[in-house]
Amino acid sequence: MRAGLLQLSVGDEPAENVAPVREAVRQAVAGGAGFVLTPEVTNCVSASRSHQARVLSPEAGDPVLAMLRDEAARAGIWLLAGSMLFKTDDAEGRLANRSLLIGPDGAIAARYDKIHLFDVQISAEETYRESAAIRPGERAVLARTPFATLGLTVCYDVRFAHLYRALAQAGAQVLCVPSAFSPITGAAHWEVLLRARAIETGCYVLAPAQTGLHKAGRGRQRRSWGHALAVDPWGEVLGDAGTEPGIIHVDLDMAAVAGARARVPSLEHDRPFAPPEEGA
Repeated sequence: MRAGLLQLSVGDEPAENVAPVREAVRQAVAGGAGFVLTPEVTNCVSASRSHQARVLSPEAGDPVLAMLRDEAARAGIWLLAGSMLFKTDDAEGRLANRSLLIGPDGAIAARYDKIHLFDVQISAEETYRESAAIRPGERAVLARTPFATLGLTVCYDVRFAHLYRALAQAGAQVLCVPSAFSPITGAAHWEVLLRARAIETGCYVLAPAQTGLHKAGRGRQRRSWGHALAVDPWGEVLGDAGTEPGIIHVDLDMAAVAGARARVPSLEHDRPFAPPEEGA
């Protein structure tokens, strides 16, 4: 199976993102992709909660998702809407940051709500409190397809290695990490984290990404690191999109997963241990 990882720079108006995202999907398909992956927050990159409340919809009403479902059915491909922001019935008005796998018939085959939320102060000028606007997910998700079993994750999840180990031990062969990474943490940690998750699990890691300065009609503009990345099960980088919007095409071979795990079968070597304690 050939995968096409999209690197995008979407703005804060979902309706305006439909056309450029559609064009990127079609370019990926033209390059032979039968599995296309979009980044985190494909429908809307915004730092303004009031703006999100105005422009976002529940899942059933989102125009970008509707387009992606149509494109998957039109091309007969598998398509991962890396993540989308949706309104929910949350009592506090929080959104879902949701990854959706779409089948070749346009139907939604799996949903995953981001578990780990990005609440950090990177510098005096750059602070994030994702939990103020997003309702965290509560369960890990596998998706079985004819070409591979996928483990669905989103962005900040990549720092929680136990989630990826659990997915791999449950059968995942390909780990999806759609992201909109901060430039500061991206420069320091992005590649090494993704390669570590591949090495630890013997999985392919596919990380489509947002990049550059995002158009914003309201609120401050956000900037994303880019460098959409594909990593093989031995930890080798197969493709890096750099900092401009574009597409990485990679060919997935599940024999490479089996081969890496045969060489270093660490997924079989977990042992129980007592919790840490002080003293000799």
